[in-house]
Amino acid sequence: MTNSSSCCTPPICLTNPARLTQPYELPSPFEVETGTVFLHEPAWATAGELRAQLLDESYPKPFVIDDGKSRFLYFNVRLMQSEMSLKTPNDLMLRYTQKMMAFLLFHPRPKRIVLIGLGGGSLVKFCHQRLPGAQMTAVELNPDVIAWRDAFLMPPDGPRLQILEADGADYLAQTEKGIDALLVDAFDKTGFAPSLANREFFENAFAKLAGNGVLVINLAGEKDSYAGLIGEAMHVFDDQVIVISVPEDGNHVLYAFKERHFEPRWRWLHSFAKELRANYGLDFPAFAQKMERSTKLGLARREAIRRR
Repeated sequence: MTNSSSCCTPPICLTNPARLTQPYELPSPFEVETGTVFLHEPAWATAGELRAQLLDESYPKPFVIDDGKSRFLYFNVRLMQSEMSLKTPNDLMLRYTQKMMAFLLFHPRPKRIVLIGLGGGSLVKFCHQRLPGAQMTAVELNPDVIAWRDAFLMPPDGPRLQILEADGADYLAQTEKGIDALLVDAFDKTGFAPSLANREFFENAFAKLAGNGVLVINLAGEKDSYAGLIGEAMHVFDDQVIVISVPEDGNHVLYAFKERHFEPRWRWLHSFAKELRANYGLDFPAFAQKMERSTKLGLARREAIRRR
């Protein structure tokens, strides 16, 4: 069992309006996901009932599992949302989050980043630490996700970071233009956030991006479930879309570029990728290779027509 109060492990606390500063904890009831489970529940909650809800996936709130080495955010045991290494909490542990940062190949010095979907704040922390010139806004609809903010060691709000409880589509419709990078990783128990799965969202994204801005979306689940999203992106962004697979996580990542006449200079990008790898510790050369291959094979269009 993980000892969350040991000197070597960051303690788990809650940031939530119900003023539950310490979460409810119990040994993990799962066979594979071992460690300690932390829940948004008062001390008088019944362990047996909570354990049963976790096992039959009826527990309604996001929860955390801590195994002493890593901390994970789940919506249910089949839907792991985030992973944080306790030794290196600002690193990107999941491969798809690393590939989402491939937008730096095309926009290496973003000044304004908007993230829709907070999860365990992996991208927030990485960008906050590694991109000191960027101002960031993270938008999360579910207050029970935001309540785990301190547990995942996210920095406090300040001049460079705001974490807002709001619908991402509403925020995008109302915010000012000039977003350099719009990173979308927004899921609930049922899949991709419904308010973002329509043409209006993509039109608002296009309108609010800066002239050379980039939209990046994590696509997860069955391919047929997000083929329509790829099609909408291609329609709004005039086919200036790249989609790459993330076989390690079973995901795809979509990049949509607002820049007119977007024509990647792949030879130069492969060279620049080595510089980015040295600066950020991510495998940008592999990202660039995969993006070039996807472009040549027309992967985005092939995925978009799957639903036809």
